[in-house]
Amino acid sequence: MRLRDVLEAIEGKPVSQQIDLETEVQMGCGADLMSDVLAFTHADTLLMTGLTNPQVVRTADMAGIRAIVFVRGKLPPAETIALAAEKGIPLLASKYTLFETCGRLFQRGLPSCGLFESSLHRWEEYFQR
Repeated sequence: MRLRDVLEAIEGKPVSQQIDLETEVQMGCGADLMSDVLAFTHADTLLMTGLTNPQVVRTADMAGIRAIVFVRGKLPPAETIALAAEKGIPLLASKYTLFETCGRLFQRGLPSCGLFESSLHRWEEYFQR
C-alpha cells in the first residue's frame, strides 16, 4: 500500500515536510510498547502509535519501519520531527484511535505483521495444558 493510500484510508495528514507519497508499506503494526515493535515487526512495516517522543523514531529506525502514523490526533514535538527527517522516516497523523486507524487500513487490504500464527501457537500451548 502506498502512503498516498494510507492517508486516504485514515483521512490523515502528513506531518513530515518531505514525504514521497508513492512509498510502499507491506504490512501494518499498531503498538505503544516499543519493545513489541522491536520483537514483532518486519522491515517495510507501517507503525501506528500514540507515542510521539523521539524514541519512537529511534525504534522505527532499528526495526526497519518504513513510516509512522501518530493516532488520536496527536502531533509529535519538533525534536521527533527533526529526528525522523534525519533518519528518512515519514511521519503521518490520524485523528482516529489506534484501533480505528488500524481497522481502516486492514479493511483496505494492509495485512498485519504476520504474528497471528506464532501468537496462536503460544495461545494454544498455554490453554491446552
